[in-house]
Amino acid sequence: MHIGLYCPVIRQIAKLSALSFEPEPNNFVSPFLVNKVKLNMSSKILLSAVAALAAVTSASAADLGKGKKAPPAPVVSPWEWTVGGGLTTNYLFRGISQSDGKPSVNANAELRYNFNDTYVGYLGTAGSSVKIARFVESPSLEWDAMGGLRATYGAFGIDVGAAGYIYPSFTKSTLLPTSTTWWEGYIKTTYAVTDALTVGVNGFATPSYIHTGAKAQYVAGTVAYKFGDFAVSGELGRQFLGKADVTHGSTNYADYTYWNVGAGYTYKIATVDLRYHSTSLNKTKCSDITGPTNGASGTQSSYCGNAVVGTLSFALTSKDVK
Repeated sequence: MHIGLYCPVIRQIAKLSALSFEPEPNNFVSPFLVNKVKLNMSSKILLSAVAALAAVTSASAADLGKGKKAPPAPVVSPWEWTVGGGLTTNYLFRGISQSDGKPSVNANAELRYNFNDTYVGYLGTAGSSVKIARFVESPSLEWDAMGGLRATYGAFGIDVGAAGYIYPSFTKSTLLPTSTTWWEGYIKTTYAVTDALTVGVNGFATPSYIHTGAKAQYVAGTVAYKFGDFAVSGELGRQFLGKADVTHGSTNYADYTYWNVGAGYTYKIATVDLRYHSTSLNKTKCSDITGPTNGASGTQSSYCGNAVVGTLSFALTSKDVK
C-alpha cells in the first residue's frame, strides 16, 4: 500500500519545474512532501538570487575601484636653505687671526638648488666682525660671498666654486694703500671611507692675495671621524704666497704650513667645537702679511702662532622646519 502511493510521488517530483510545485491531478501526494519540495525549491531560488545580487554588487564595487585614482605623490621642492651663526674666541683664517686674537661673532646663510640626486648648485653669504690689523684703519666687518656646484658620486663628493672676501668699512691708509677685498677659486673633494670616517683634499687659488698683487695657492688634506653626536677632525695644509706688487712694497711673502686638530659635539642645531691651531710662520714673517702689532716701528706680529679656539655655532636647515 505505501509503496504504491509513493511511486507516483517520485515520478511527479521528477517532473516538477522551477516555477511549478503542484502535482498532476488525480494523483495522491502527501501534503508534507509537496510542502517540502516547495520549500527546497524556494530556498534554491532565493540562494541563487542572493548569489546573483552579490555578484552584481561585487562587479559594481570593482568598477568603482577602477574609476578611483590614487592620491598624487607629494611634490618635493628642489630648493633648500641653511641659516646659521656663532661666536668664536678667535677668528682664524689658515692660522692667521682676523680678529686680533679676540672674540668674533658671525652669521651665514646658504641657498641650494637640487638639479637631481647628483648635482646641487648653491649661493652663500657670511659676515664676521674683524680687526685684520692693529690700527684704526682696519675694517671692522668682513662680508663673504660664495657660489658653486656640488656633486656626489657614491662615496665621492666634489665642490667647485669661488669665494669673495669683502670689507665694506675699509679705509685707505699708508699701511693699507688699496682695498683689501679679494677673491679665490676652489675645489674641495671628500671621500667617505666608512659611514664614520671621511677624508678630503682641498685646493684654493687667487690672482691677488688680500689684493696685494701676490698670487697664492693653498692645498690641504682633511680628515673627520664621527661617533654619534661627537666628531674629531683635523686639517694639514700648505699656503704658497708670491710677491706683492710695488704698491705693497714688492714684499716676498713667506710660504708656511698650517694645521689644526679638534673635537666637536652637536646637539640638535647647535655645535660646540674646541680646536688647536698652529702655523710655521714666525712673528717677523707674519708681520709682512698683517703689519706689525708692537708699534709702527716694530717688525713682529702676534696674529700668527699657536692658539686654542672655542666656537659655539648653530645651523638651521629647511628640513628642520618641515
